[in-house]
Amino acid sequence: MVYKPQRWTLDELLPQPGTPEQEAYLVEVRERLHAFAAVRAELTPQLEAAAFMTILQQYETLAADASRLVAYAYLWFSEDTGDQDAMAFRSQIEQFTTELQNQTLFFDLWWKSLDDEAAERLLTPSGDLRYFLKSLRRFKPHTLSEPVEQAINIKEVNGLNAVLTIYDKITTNFTYQLTVAGEELELTRGELAVYVFSPDPALRAAAYQELYRVYEEHADVLAYIYAARVRDWHEENVKLREYESPVSVRNLGNDIPDEVVETLLVVVRDNVGLFQRYFRFKAEALGVEKLRRYDIYAPLTAADKDYTFDEAVQLVDAAYRAFSPRLADQAKQIIEEQHLDAEVRKQKLGGAYCYGVLPGVTPWVLTNFQGKINDVSTLAHELGHGVHALMAAEHSPLTFHSVLPLAETASVFGEMLLTDKLLSEEDDREVQRTLLNNLLSDAYATIARQAYFVLFEEKAHAMIKNGARPDDLYTAYLDNLREQFGDTVEVSEDFRLEWLAIPHIYQTPFYCYAYAFGNLLVLALYRKYKAVGREEFVPDYLRILAHGGSASPEQIISEAGFDMADPAFWQGAFDLLAEMMTELEELSE
Repeated sequence: MVYKPQRWTLDELLPQPGTPEQEAYLVEVRERLHAFAAVRAELTPQLEAAAFMTILQQYETLAADASRLVAYAYLWFSEDTGDQDAMAFRSQIEQFTTELQNQTLFFDLWWKSLDDEAAERLLTPSGDLRYFLKSLRRFKPHTLSEPVEQAINIKEVNGLNAVLTIYDKITTNFTYQLTVAGEELELTRGELAVYVFSPDPALRAAAYQELYRVYEEHADVLAYIYAARVRDWHEENVKLREYESPVSVRNLGNDIPDEVVETLLVVVRDNVGLFQRYFRFKAEALGVEKLRRYDIYAPLTAADKDYTFDEAVQLVDAAYRAFSPRLADQAKQIIEEQHLDAEVRKQKLGGAYCYGVLPGVTPWVLTNFQGKINDVSTLAHELGHGVHALMAAEHSPLTFHSVLPLAETASVFGEMLLTDKLLSEEDDREVQRTLLNNLLSDAYATIARQAYFVLFEEKAHAMIKNGARPDDLYTAYLDNLREQFGDTVEVSEDFRLEWLAIPHIYQTPFYCYAYAFGNLLVLALYRKYKAVGREEFVPDYLRILAHGGSASPEQIISEAGFDMADPAFWQGAFDLLAEMMTELEELSE
């Protein structure tokens, strides 16, 4: 079988919107919601455990309904962000699920209000739902009254969420003009991004300059949207809910103590010199005195190998299969069930993601395959997310999603397996050098760069609260970049706009440290894998994935033999990167 990029199908998820079958499903959900509302009168501290478990099953079913509806709406919108039917359905589902959330809110509030003794009595028989229930109670100090919580939910759908959808709509409709080999091209962002990896320094610069030319035309609006997001985050979470700081909101959701996140960011900051060493090496390898910011992803040689989609699939399959046939079969399942959309299309959402919707339902994966080695790595990465979801399929819909920092475990490990395979099969020093260069380049992009996004967010949230203007934020972002690069990279003024083009800081504030967390965790796991061997490591690794979201990050990481509160744990991952950097330097002698 020859694999080709294709559009995914959503048939397994939900009947097509507008059909009688889909309307009937919505009626069924409303009936379940009405039945659940009747249990409010039963909720007392004296509730029997058996009755509690019955209520939990109803709650779980409604959560699965919401997941199915929200997923379909987002996946359909991702296919074509300009499709008016998809946008209308997404708005309809946002309204519907807000209603569902508000009408089940009483259960969450009751559960959080119980004293510890009553809660522990009901936790005893809860089985797989135990961690979910304990997690709800973590938010008790930050929970408001039922009318206020309901008002916030309604406000978000019709206010902030609508504004963030406008951000998506504006930025995904951008088109870019670039002259390549004398030909004027009109490109999507995904197509433009290919040229930042070009061996031609002028073309790399032109690609970045065109990206930020387009963003600059809309900079005032995009900066205003970000300021609205930040003010809303502060007003709700810091002032109303009384979180310690803006980032504490994300940390509590991730079940990662503030101190651990601070330790992670400090260790990354302390090791930024490793990446500056890499950039000095790269400048010398490219024959220039100093890199420009345009050059940090430049290839070391002019060789620019293209891969067909079939070759990419076969490479990823072979890398996974040599490690675990079970994981390889799960990755293939996603492709063969037509749950992978890899086509490049105008108005298709840019970038890449994996959406694990429900246990037992094959995840959906979106990429924009351009035929470069980075696209092969992206495929390995996103399919890693997919196999993580499939490994956790035995859990409840409430416990199968891992928390954000652990969500990157299988994806990044999948990339490491791909790199390992490519390195092991090459005896050409130039190719080995290219692969190690790509690994270290990716490490910068997924560790230091992501951590510095969060450092910028922390500063930007404080600045906006104090009335900062967009120009102030541009200056702060340039300062952030210059700390990252030191004197090793020349940062031009156009990069002051880079943060406007990072969807995560709009949609999911402080998300990005999860990438640094996940990548450093994977480096630690990879080092252990190499030390103990495949036979001993694979069963333990599969158990980590199979936890899904049914246990705390601390428990899962400690079972792997690590202490996330210990700076030495994070430093060990940087030590491995330093060894790889030395190997790259030696290959270049």
